[in-house]
Amino acid sequence: TLLISLSTVKRTRKLGGRRRGDVARNSTSHVEKRKVLDVGVRRRFHCRLNAIPRHQKKQAHRPCTQNHRHRRQQREAEQSCLALLQACDAVPKLAQLHGHVLKLGLRNNPLVLTKFTSTASDLKAIDYASPFLFAPDADTHLYDSFLFNTIIRAYAQTSHGKHKALCFYNVMLEGAVLPNKFTYPFVLKACAGLGDLNLGTSVHGSVVKFGFDDDVHVCNTMVHMYCCCSGGIESARKVFDEMPKLDSVSWSAMIGGYVRVGWSTDAVDLFREMQMVGVRPDEITMVSVLSACTDLGALELGKWVESYIDKEGIQKTVELSNALIDMFSKCGDVEKALKLFRYMSGRTIVSWTSVIDGLAMHGRGMEAMSLFEEMIGTGVAPDDVAFIGLFSACSHSGAGLVKEALEFIQKMPIEPNPIVLRTLISACRAHGELKLGESITKELIRNEPMQESNYVLLSNIYAKMTHWEKKAKIREVMDKRGMKKIPGSTMIELDHEIYEFVAGDKSHKQYKQIYEMVDEMGREMKRAGYIPTTSEVLLDIDEEDKEDALNRHSEKLAIAFALLNTPPGTPIRIVKNLRVCDDCHSATKFISKIYNREIVVRDRNRFHHFKDGMCSCRDFW
Repeated sequence: TLLISLSTVKRTRKLGGRRRGDVARNSTSHVEKRKVLDVGVRRRFHCRLNAIPRHQKKQAHRPCTQNHRHRRQQREAEQSCLALLQACDAVPKLAQLHGHVLKLGLRNNPLVLTKFTSTASDLKAIDYASPFLFAPDADTHLYDSFLFNTIIRAYAQTSHGKHKALCFYNVMLEGAVLPNKFTYPFVLKACAGLGDLNLGTSVHGSVVKFGFDDDVHVCNTMVHMYCCCSGGIESARKVFDEMPKLDSVSWSAMIGGYVRVGWSTDAVDLFREMQMVGVRPDEITMVSVLSACTDLGALELGKWVESYIDKEGIQKTVELSNALIDMFSKCGDVEKALKLFRYMSGRTIVSWTSVIDGLAMHGRGMEAMSLFEEMIGTGVAPDDVAFIGLFSACSHSGAGLVKEALEFIQKMPIEPNPIVLRTLISACRAHGELKLGESITKELIRNEPMQESNYVLLSNIYAKMTHWEKKAKIREVMDKRGMKKIPGSTMIELDHEIYEFVAGDKSHKQYKQIYEMVDEMGREMKRAGYIPTTSEVLLDIDEEDKEDALNRHSEKLAIAFALLNTPPGTPIRIVKNLRVCDDCHSATKFISKIYNREIVVRDRNRFHHFKDGMCSCRDFW
């Protein structure tokens, strides 16, 4: 106030020494004077505030500065951990980073935990991460769908973690963390790995509930899941048909599902439909299509598929090359399979075993064993499939060293699986070691009491031993346990179409002509010295009816169909889903000579090349 008064007095005195007119011109209003004075007051007041001691200002702002510094340090620690986790390439380093995270106080930092989980997943060490993530001191309320998805994905991709993946999915739901469209492909993959249809159906319901049933990726995984579950193939097709949009993955999943359950004809039909709608297949689709051709024994269709792959420029991956080799091996053109194998780069154990098994099936045992030795020489370790091929080669080559084979199995570095033992049993049957075969088969039945094929093997051994009563009892045991023998069927390819016949089949439009041809074949064979093996028929009927039953076997119907519909002198190729019976084997030798046809029969065990009344198996099969 004192400063203001003195200033006013001085200014008044200056004005008093001037003329009155000057005062009038230079004078300002009272309001304007107050403004000038107020500015002066504010400036002086501000200067006085700035005169507050510096140590008092520091004390006033210290809490704010400390919080800022702490946040900055946390951010720096967070960025440091994220960078270290990004560079982590080994589990021991991950363990060190675990301690680093705890030391820096980032125990419940969402970004660090998510990156820690992702790194553990990449290193196949999710079992190390999950106890840390769900320890008692963990604040799981901070966890989001991305972190749960990472855990579920990691467990779904391991062979032992499918159940854990579903457990963490339940934890996610219980924690009120909403799943998203990235969650369900992993959850459905876990269900597929378990083969649990009921569980998969339940997850399907959740997919619909949360509104992801129109997502292509989710639906593709759902199709795959149903295809992997026993009894789910029709549900898979229903999901497939109801999808609003189909991509190449959708078609591949459904085609692969059909192949998985043995519906190979449906797989080929669906592939043709895929072509009609203009969807370009990829190498995964073609692997499934080739597998269908292999199952059907459709060599001509398989050749067309190979040319289609070349024409469309589809990349020949190792898996696709292996599928081609396997198809040619098992469809009767083992020379083409060998050629593809020799020109192939990046061979895997599957490449070797496909050719070894193909040679064995064609009775070229010495070549198969030589290739097995070549494989060992290149440093490729044999697996159980390779050993099966080797035993099959020995069985079909007629060496007869069954007991030596048993000793070799017992000394194998890997535990022999049931398939290896079944191959040995077939060798016992072929070489007359029936007691040994009976003993091994009974052991298999004790270990696998509900495996239908074990009873069929024992039944075949009893038939070879002419123990018809024991064979009949095996059938009774199977009936009591609710097991049914797979009905025999024979397929034949004609003009890229697959025709299937069963015993006594009258479903074909040419069935009258087929049966007339069968009767003609029977008359011609008897003139050439054929004697029906009526002991194959267990029914309590007279000999004439037994002969008639033998004439209606699916192999004979398929051969009669081929004789009616193919030019004279051309080869006939048929595929039997079971082991060809003794009578049909004998009859086919006669037919090949009488009608001057080369007849190639693929049964469950091997290939039979019939020509001029002889078979390549030399009656060992």
